[in-house]
Amino acid sequence: MMTFAMGEFTAEFPTDYLYASNHMWARTSPDQSDGPVLRFGLTAYAVRLLQDVYFLDWVVEPGMNLAHRRNIGAIESKKAESDLFSPLEGVLTNINDDVLAEPSLINADTYNRGWMFEIRSADTDGHLMDVDAYRLHLESAWKVAQRTIRGQANQ
Repeated sequence: MMTFAMGEFTAEFPTDYLYASNHMWARTSPDQSDGPVLRFGLTAYAVRLLQDVYFLDWVVEPGMNLAHRRNIGAIESKKAESDLFSPLEGVLTNINDDVLAEPSLINADTYNRGWMFEIRSADTDGHLMDVDAYRLHLESAWKVAQRTIRGQANQ
């Protein structure tokens, strides 16, 4: 596990996962019967900023073609409401019905039962990064997040 300090809190990241700049993790799905499928969820960094996720809604369905950065749904939490965007171009193959019924799984088991959806894609180059590249991305993202948290986003 890689650890990233977020003020007085830390966020942990599995070193064998891939990461997207929109703070989603990716790992190979157990179902590879029809080609390479990646499973996605929110990283501990995103979960820490959102806090207590309580609502998740999709505007897409399995079988749909997704463009990179297409709006796929929305998430609500104690701290924020946010749109969710596809981290890759590909075909949405599965949505985790368990997390849709109980969004708090995202908080309770971020890297396992808290996964959100799966995409079949051959286009991962340039969109996903290893844990070291994600750490560098987090360092710059954390500076912006701190200003936002303090209400200084425009300074």
